[in-house]
Amino acid sequence: MSDILNKIIATKHKEIAAALAVKPLAVVEAEAAAQSAPRDFVGAIRDKLAHGQPGIIAEIKKASPSKGVIRADFHPAEIARSYEKYGAACLSVLTDRQYFQGCPEYLQAARAACQLPALRKDFMVDSYQVAEARAMGADAILLIAAALSLPAMQALEAQANDYGMAVLVEVHNGEELDAALQLKTPLLGINNRNLRTFDVTLATTIGLLSRIPFDRIVVTESGIVKPEDVALMRQHQVQTFLVGEAFMRAPEPGIELARLFA
Repeated sequence: MSDILNKIIATKHKEIAAALAVKPLAVVEAEAAAQSAPRDFVGAIRDKLAHGQPGIIAEIKKASPSKGVIRADFHPAEIARSYEKYGAACLSVLTDRQYFQGCPEYLQAARAACQLPALRKDFMVDSYQVAEARAMGADAILLIAAALSLPAMQALEAQANDYGMAVLVEVHNGEELDAALQLKTPLLGINNRNLRTFDVTLATTIGLLSRIPFDRIVVTESGIVKPEDVALMRQHQVQTFLVGEAFMRAPEPGIELARLFA
């Protein structure tokens, strides 16, 4: 695990302990149970792919640890509507406060502004966060293989599935891929960013493709910034993308989405 990831995970455990002191797990579980049924995250992607369109998980992100503030003029509801108008399949919304300047309210505002399913993008390490995700209205969660053991991933996936939420499992290398393929989720994210160096190369996705069964939906993440990047992935039969920064830096995120995937 990289130093930054170690640091983030340590912060998460402190946040969970603090949250538990304010709101016990049973209360969060009751809030989760009271939510209306989740939107079909996997189904939304499959529907796009079935119609010959890319499955775009469009990210709503204000800042990152490596880049600082990416979008100062930040209005999650407007961004979500723009993404929906220009063809996104799903949303990914950062809820991490300390490192990404996100919050649960951003997810709630974005999801309420459109009909797209929303992924809670955070560093999930505990069952409390999964209940929290459903309580805030999330339709899917992210599991990062670099941060979790296989038994932990399996337990969090099972809990998410019990709530009706989808799971996107994210890997960076072959060892993590072997673990991720033991989960039930069809959504397999390959992050092209090295979490140690923050270097980005699309070769990460391409290099792992031959090891992935055909029943999985490969989601390429990070480094998709120009039409040539999309074309390269399509040449390798990758049709599902998680893109954030390229859209966030544009005046109108949805228009940039349409341009990138034209």
